[in-house]
Amino acid sequence: MITVIGFNTAIDRFIRLDTLRPGEVSRALDEQAYPGGKGLHVAQTIAALGERVQLVGLVDAAHRNMIGRQMCERGVLFHGIEIADNLRTCIALQDASGHITEILGQGPLLDSAQQEALLRAFRRGVDDSDLVVLSGSLPRGFPPTTYAELATYVRDAGKRCLVDAGGELLQHAVQAQPFLVKPNRDEISELLGRPIGDLAAAVDAVHELRTRGVAMPVVTMGALGAVAADANGVWHAAIELAQIRNTVGSGDCLLAGMTVGMTRNMNLEETLRLGVACGAANAQGQETGFVERRAVEALRSQVRVHRLG
Repeated sequence: MITVIGFNTAIDRFIRLDTLRPGEVSRALDEQAYPGGKGLHVAQTIAALGERVQLVGLVDAAHRNMIGRQMCERGVLFHGIEIADNLRTCIALQDASGHITEILGQGPLLDSAQQEALLRAFRRGVDDSDLVVLSGSLPRGFPPTTYAELATYVRDAGKRCLVDAGGELLQHAVQAQPFLVKPNRDEISELLGRPIGDLAAAVDAVHELRTRGVAMPVVTMGALGAVAADANGVWHAAIELAQIRNTVGSGDCLLAGMTVGMTRNMNLEETLRLGVACGAANAQGQETGFVERRAVEALRSQVRVHRLG
């Protein structure tokens, strides 16, 4: 069993427009709404690849049935802590050129009882699992040290912890030395205090994260692919896609693929290959943060993986 901690559940709205002009009225050509949040994306992609997974997150009355039904249909065991407040909304606006503007809701403010309910579900999940994924932002009320504390709990339980977060959450989490962290280009630049703009810089970054005690750092670089390292070396993986429909959630799907690779005891080369194939499958799909297994398998052989050190 894999446990995914995605406390800050969201409703994703993906809206297509002809043009987006600040200060002017824009009319939608198409709009879709899905249950979302980074953790939910990771969990449903893990399930799509055939692994057992449970998700801990929030739910509200307005979206209880929508989220519960989708998680059930997709094979995710969902432990939803219901709150009276509304879930956050994350909006992605895509214009005719394919450029995407994202507006990410902050999330509800939780009291101490609501926070403790989530933490109890987290502790039960750790007991049930070999791998625990901490993914995305946190609802307001949690301190920025939360992921560091959870990662320490997972490590002390003898389990592997994977972290995908940014800002202060990532800064503190790295100090707890989780097994894997997966920052994107902007997040790693902020963490290290210098621009990470090319593959050489990404290689330096994963080496530095390993010196800080992260066993398997992964840096995603958008169209440049991803760089990952472990005790045996550094690998780069990338894929060329003829068509890209939607990149929102691709990093989450990449992490899900790598989580599955680790569960199946693949080496880093093949784990990274599977992750990049999942990210690419999301980019070619309609829905944010979800893949079909057959699409992943079709793309897997197209991923170019080579050793950098």
